[in-house]
Amino acid sequence: MPASKPYRRGVGIVLLNARGKVFVAERIDTPGAWQMPQGGIDKNELPRAAALRELHEETGTDKARIVAVTRTWLRYDLPADLQKKAWKGKYRGQEQKWFLMTFTGAESDIDIVTEHPEFSAWKWAKFEDVPKMIVGFKRDIYKQVVAAFKDKVASLKPARAAKPKKKAARGKAGIPRR
Repeated sequence: MPASKPYRRGVGIVLLNARGKVFVAERIDTPGAWQMPQGGIDKNELPRAAALRELHEETGTDKARIVAVTRTWLRYDLPADLQKKAWKGKYRGQEQKWFLMTFTGAESDIDIVTEHPEFSAWKWAKFEDVPKMIVGFKRDIYKQVVAAFKDKVASLKPARAAKPKKKAARGKAGIPRR
């Protein structure tokens, strides 16, 4: 891999629903590979604006609120065979700023059949499971994203309701049965 090639700047989005699960979608061009929304930053575009644009372009919705951003740019390298094909061979991989967003809409607001669809299916998944779902060369960056946001995601998950304790069966005189 030529180290002289630059990284393409991009953004990634962790979209968290009210149940504490994240949006993942299966790539049209790589069946079995699921990923979170992500994409490039246009010339003169700020990362925040790019994240909101990419969210809408890939999921069909803009119903989300940004709650956290990675402090640093996270990088991944493309495999050598993909470096020749992707982005006309100009880049060695991507460096991305990741955004954690809470989904503020209804599931009916999500529509992956967009103008330029990238996905064939979507679902909500456990955040910690997402690195196992992605193509191998992106696995490390997804682990970094999980590490960066795990505490914030945990704080945003709804608290589990405590199960009521079962009352002991009582006999006629109110004495517990044995």
